[in-house]
Amino acid sequence: MSEARDPEKLKRKLLEFASDFPFFKLMGFEVLDCAPGWSKCQVRLRSELQNPNGVVHGGVIATLIDAGITQAMLMTDEYQLVRDTKGVLTTIDLRVKYLRPASVATTAAIVCESKVAHLGKRVVHAQSSVKDDAGKDIAMGDATMMIVAGKG
Repeated sequence: MSEARDPEKLKRKLLEFASDFPFFKLMGFEVLDCAPGWSKCQVRLRSELQNPNGVVHGGVIATLIDAGITQAMLMTDEYQLVRDTKGVLTTIDLRVKYLRPASVATTAAIVCESKVAHLGKRVVHAQSSVKDDAGKDIAMGDATMMIVAGKG
């Protein structure tokens, strides 16, 4: 098994990269755990992430779902081919169902668990659920992604 294909080493690299990624730092986004086709991520809430009525902005939740699904893909063999060939993985459809608001004043973090439901050669479908730190459902989402292998 090559170094790049060692699952534990790959996971450590992905977690390290995510902890230093500037956009994730800006959002307060953290990857808690990941495996091929699955991830658990969170956003630590703060006042800058709320809308005028004091609840988490819907765009923060949508970003958490989109990024969580991407994290679920990163350890798959299909994504490794994309990476090795300098291809791209891109979201082509993202849907969010908002179930209840999460108050920034009373919620420390929202947690997203994502799972790849279908992993084809070019099309990926995945689902996410977002809960507050008390375990209450905040949102559900799903995405369709396209895998485009590169020529590298």
